[in-house]
Amino acid sequence: MLTVTQKITIACSAMLAFVSFNSTSAERELRSPPRKLTTQQAKVAAANYQKYCALCHGENREGHKNDHAPSLRSKSLMESGIAHQILRPMQYGRVGTAMGGYLDEVGGPMTLDETWDLTYWLFEQAGYDRLKFTTNPVHGDITRGEQVYQKECASCHGDKGQGITGPAIMNQSALAHNTDEFIRYAIENGRQDTPMQAFKDKLSSTDIDNITAFLRSKSLGWKDETPVLKALPTPENYIVNKNGDDPNFDLKDGMYVLSKDLNKALEAKKRMVLLDTRVTSVWQTAHIEGAIPFPYYADLDETVAGIPKDVQIVAYCSCPRAAADHTINRLRQRGYTRTAVLWEGIFGWMNQGYPVRRGDIDGVND
Repeated sequence: MLTVTQKITIACSAMLAFVSFNSTSAERELRSPPRKLTTQQAKVAAANYQKYCALCHGENREGHKNDHAPSLRSKSLMESGIAHQILRPMQYGRVGTAMGGYLDEVGGPMTLDETWDLTYWLFEQAGYDRLKFTTNPVHGDITRGEQVYQKECASCHGDKGQGITGPAIMNQSALAHNTDEFIRYAIENGRQDTPMQAFKDKLSSTDIDNITAFLRSKSLGWKDETPVLKALPTPENYIVNKNGDDPNFDLKDGMYVLSKDLNKALEAKKRMVLLDTRVTSVWQTAHIEGAIPFPYYADLDETVAGIPKDVQIVAYCSCPRAAADHTINRLRQRGYTRTAVLWEGIFGWMNQGYPVRRGDIDGVND
């Protein structure tokens, strides 16, 4: 007959064996690696990243360079977010954020193949294995999830998930493309080398489920609206109010014009050129009336054609100034001295109630 001590020893050994087995079985399976890029594909993808992405995501993919753009090299993202969680926002943007769509079908500068190649280039540069995630829903208490979210997450991501110092995470297009497990994994493990901490040692597994369920609940009612692309302006239409007077702006720091002053000048029919320096796809969605698409990454030799040097130029973007600053500095180097940047950016402009012209949606005029 076994002694009490022997029974306890056996029980503890069995428990340890179970824990060890359970931990091993809980490890995620690896997904097979994606296709390998050719040398030429990788070269083009690297160039496209620097041209289109580095301004906000950083030259080394570190993120948070401008507009709180996320890191594109953190371990938890790159092992869980390839391909569609990276590809779709690159192609179609994030509605209501500074992230525009870069696919040519929505007015962006890249082909379908180029967006795929850039996605896989980001994965190769990160150097992590892909983990297998399910598409199963994560169940939780939505009410409790909102309480924990407001306590732990809102200071960075906003009380309505709109983004403050962290990305907008209740954006409906983001929720439409991200699975519950993808969201949960980000909360659990954080984003390495970014301000996003891992919550696995701070919150219970149940509360991480609850936050995930709360975030998912905000995707209800989302619907995709396909913009009808407008024809791009031609040089004879670049100048707004051709017969108007000069606005004579009093620029902040010799560079910036405030939204109230720009709106006042437009209402007074002052003569100027407005440059929308975002990717062209978001110009299609909403832009200040009379603005021409003038992407920050474009070849200046092509885009400045038709723009005179004796007219006031005002550039804007959505981050709120990085792309416009970049563009105006390049123009000033070319001798365009009558230049300014909209201080608040287009989201600040809209937030103050000033008008924008929206693209046609499903053929219905605005």
